[in-house]
Amino acid sequence: MEAESSFSHISSLIFDGQNYQLWAVKMETYLDALDLWEAVEDDYEVHPLPNNPTVAQIKNHKERKTRKSKAKAKACLFAAISTTIFTRIMSLKSTKDVWDYLKKEYAGDEIIRGMQSLNLIREFELQRMKDSETIKEYSDKLLGIVNKVRLLGIDFSDCRIVEKILVTVPERYEASITTLENTKDLSKIILAELINALQAQEQRRLMRQDRIFEGALPAKHQEYGKKKYFKKYQLSSNENTASNINQSKGRNSKRSCPPYQHCGRIGHPPFKCRKRPDAKCNKCNQLGHEAVICKNKFQI
Repeated sequence: MEAESSFSHISSLIFDGQNYQLWAVKMETYLDALDLWEAVEDDYEVHPLPNNPTVAQIKNHKERKTRKSKAKAKACLFAAISTTIFTRIMSLKSTKDVWDYLKKEYAGDEIIRGMQSLNLIREFELQRMKDSETIKEYSDKLLGIVNKVRLLGIDFSDCRIVEKILVTVPERYEASITTLENTKDLSKIILAELINALQAQEQRRLMRQDRIFEGALPAKHQEYGKKKYFKKYQLSSNENTASNINQSKGRNSKRSCPPYQHCGRIGHPPFKCRKRPDAKCNKCNQLGHEAVICKNKFQI
């Protein structure tokens, strides 16, 4: 049962060739917790037992003599690497040889590690916070780069991260930075305190934006209702105006016609004119007018 529990958490430590420094730190801690790191770190020799040995000395001597610890440590290393890497180290005999090979192959020498650290520091210096980013996203990105530098054995203090955040955040955080300058010594402020202060301002800003947005919704609906009412009113007014214009056009068209040459009036077509030349009066039997306007219709 103890052996099963010892190997139950090794699945999260599988090394596939990437991020060797991070894997090495985790693996060293894991083996040390199982009292197996000594078998990896030192290619020890089994010394004879002293006179009158204790029970613990006898047990330790037996484990070293039977190479039980080395076998466990080697089994842990084999279980914590991918199949591709295993085929390259399976012929190595001792646990220390396996560990040294992985370190040489993937950690690189001092020159390579120095170049990697310079590239990471350059990447850190070029970082700028985007307007779409939150302070947590930006700080996590910076810490990710810094942790890679630290895994290479380079000392990188939190003060540099604090200075980087103070000079690269957008202008919207200026109020919090000014408050910190007036109340604290920025050279001594810790990273967590700075991030919490900027996050507090960020949350207050988001809350104000939410209140403004909620207050703008009723006003927007009210404005929409007014626009809809005025649009309807304007439409009906335009329709009435159009009808009035059409009527006035009809009247104006009649008035704009020249008077008829026989009667001197307007507002009727020529064929309905009572004084047209072909009209014949029924009263006096004369041409040139109708009986309605005949002068003799009232004579007896």
